[in-house]
Amino acid sequence: MNRRILGLLGAALLAIIGTVMIVAYVHGADARAQDGQKTIQVLVVKKTVPAGTPAEQMGTRVKLESIVRDSEAEGAVTDIKDLKGLVSGATLVPGEQLVRARFVDATAFRATGASVEVPEGLSQITIKLDPERALGGVLTPGAKVGVTASFDSDSGAQAETHMILHDVLVTNVQANDDGSGSKTFSTSSGDKSDTKAGASPTGMVLVTLALDVPSAEHVVFAAERGSVWLSLEPDNVGTGGSKTINRNNALS
Repeated sequence: MNRRILGLLGAALLAIIGTVMIVAYVHGADARAQDGQKTIQVLVVKKTVPAGTPAEQMGTRVKLESIVRDSEAEGAVTDIKDLKGLVSGATLVPGEQLVRARFVDATAFRATGASVEVPEGLSQITIKLDPERALGGVLTPGAKVGVTASFDSDSGAQAETHMILHDVLVTNVQANDDGSGSKTFSTSSGDKSDTKAGASPTGMVLVTLALDVPSAEHVVFAAERGSVWLSLEPDNVGTGGSKTINRNNALS
């Protein structure tokens, strides 16, 4: 009788232990599943980003979105500041997460031979500029720039300066560092650049712009008869308040 009771008690104890272990496992599985379903915020591409676009110029092309943790891409970026100084190494399309592996140093991108797609209906012209007129000569193909024309006084006409164009696509950049030979920063050729990251050319810079015909005429006239300055324009740049500047209003 005692043996039977002890057997029953042992079986009951084993059943209790088994139940506890099953419940613990189920709770653990639920916890793991819930953890996988937790949401986090990452940057997601909302508008196509051309190859070579500086991270600082992403603007409204990317946006923070909540996603399930399990779907987070390796190296997903949550703050655009983490990509400071880098450019997109390839075209980024809407819906993809912004990941660190898709960005490279600007100099490395220039040497890859990647291409910048020129929008339909636009032509390309190249202008020669001093480095200080082209952001120190470190422009990257794929960047968007504003074009400012400046004219000295001539035949009675006073000197004037005005930003004539906005959101102009840069398709190619070439620089001559020291006058000894051209170093190509182009994305339309396979030539390698041995310019170190962060280095600025000391010679002239050749910048190719994608423009419609009327805009091309304005740029060529300014380059031939005056001088041209380029300014980097992120998506959210403010363009209001622009006016022609001359000696009469330069200080007002």
